[in-house]
Amino acid sequence: MPISEDELKALRRSLIERLAVLRDLQDSTAEGRKPVELDQTSVGRLSRVDAMQRQAMALEVERRRGEERLRLEAALQRMDAGDFSYCIGCGEEIARGRLDVDPTAPTCIRCASAKPR
Repeated sequence: MPISEDELKALRRSLIERLAVLRDLQDSTAEGRKPVELDQTSVGRLSRVDAMQRQAMALEVERRRGEERLRLEAALQRMDAGDFSYCIGCGEEIARGRLDVDPTAPTCIRCASAKPR
């Protein structure tokens, strides 16, 4: 069943709101991604290792946020082009249940399953 215009507008608002949240999170967590300073006088070796581990985790979280931003932006572009809810692989309509679970899904289940991992 195709997505109605009202549902598409609501989904667009939801995607835009999620993008705003991700941008806010990126700004608020920038400090944790900064390089760890080598100052042995104020930070012991184990504390430095802990700081480096926290930095690595912060960088990974930001990488994942970046991927999510790209998916959200791509979904919005497909909406603008009138291609939203159609598989970029085969052109068939993406199952409504799949879009309910992940509105950024660019492919149908069949094409997603056929992709080599």
